[in-house]
Amino acid sequence: MNILLVEPDYYSRYPPLGLMKLASFYRSYGNDIIYVRGLNNNINKKIRQINITSLFTYAWKPVHDAIDFYHNMFPDAEITVGGIYATLMPEHIQNAYPFVKVFKGLHPKAEEYLPSYDILKDVDKWKDWKKSIVFTSRGCIRNCPFCVVPKTEGKFRANENSILHLIHPNHKEVVIWDNNFLASPYAKKMLKEMRDYGIKPDFNQGLDARLMDEEIAGLLADLKPKTIHFAYDFVGERKSVKKAIDLLDEAGYKKKYIIFYMLYNFYDYRLNYGDTPEDFLIRLKDLMEWGVSAYPMRYIPLNALEKNSFISPLWTPEQLEMIADARRVLGYGGTFVPYIGFINKVQDATNFEEAMELRPKKIKLKKKIINKQKSNSDLIYITPTLTK
Repeated sequence: MNILLVEPDYYSRYPPLGLMKLASFYRSYGNDIIYVRGLNNNINKKIRQINITSLFTYAWKPVHDAIDFYHNMFPDAEITVGGIYATLMPEHIQNAYPFVKVFKGLHPKAEEYLPSYDILKDVDKWKDWKKSIVFTSRGCIRNCPFCVVPKTEGKFRANENSILHLIHPNHKEVVIWDNNFLASPYAKKMLKEMRDYGIKPDFNQGLDARLMDEEIAGLLADLKPKTIHFAYDFVGERKSVKKAIDLLDEAGYKKKYIIFYMLYNFYDYRLNYGDTPEDFLIRLKDLMEWGVSAYPMRYIPLNALEKNSFISPLWTPEQLEMIADARRVLGYGGTFVPYIGFINKVQDATNFEEAMELRPKKIKLKKKIINKQKSNSDLIYITPTLTK
């Protein structure tokens, strides 16, 4: 039968891996696949089954739009919605659409299949995609209270002891979506495979700084990925963060290509615990002192229906807006890069507001009289002098 796979029209930097695996799974049973992004009324085949994926909970509206649109187009087709939003908030879908089936978590059978990259050519946004997307493991050994992984993937399990068979033969770049790649007992083996076969990795979810050692740092330096991401979410991680930076630096990887995700605005009402603006400043000062970049990431609750509606009781709306403004004005693509002017600004700041403020310094004007050559008239020249 004809099966329609739908990626709603929300923002995403990566194609829908789950739908690509489903395409391979359904094809193995002789079904024909039609893949679309957004709302497409140019489907001329009879559709018996519709699978709609979902992303974050705050991107729910495009999912509902897709349900409405394709249910009206194919009223007799069975509709199933899966993905992160469906897993975290199934009742939000079923209350609005009782006729829709909600699939929570991973599809155990489809998970075993290689993605069908060929379906991407049918969508303009992804038609030039040339990277393999892989999971060599699922879950995570950590249990961070702000993280969605325990709910969507469960406990850590290393599914693969090699990465080569997961990479499309025409791809030289691979996006590794493991939530904790270095936790795998086969991580070093796979790093060596990528090095030996000239494969460029993108550790999309970041690496765990607490698991870095000298051998891993050397392998990463040999691979020369464009950037290496870690996380520095709490001040208590300082020792591990500094060690990871030093190991990579000693291995020859340039620190300017190391980027740390920095969580802020987090608060857990069960634990009565969260970060503060001053905590954010301490971590930012550390990273600037150590010569690496910082990418602030505002905490969003796992069940948020609006992207930035949550405000921690330890933060104010004005403080959160200061980070957003500073990222736009002082950052590079939203990243705080350790250039000398920004380093000095942060290190000299006595508090969070001073570090993030954008207010221009007052200008005191001084008049200076200079003689204009070949003229008896005087020229008034204004020299601006910056004062605090």
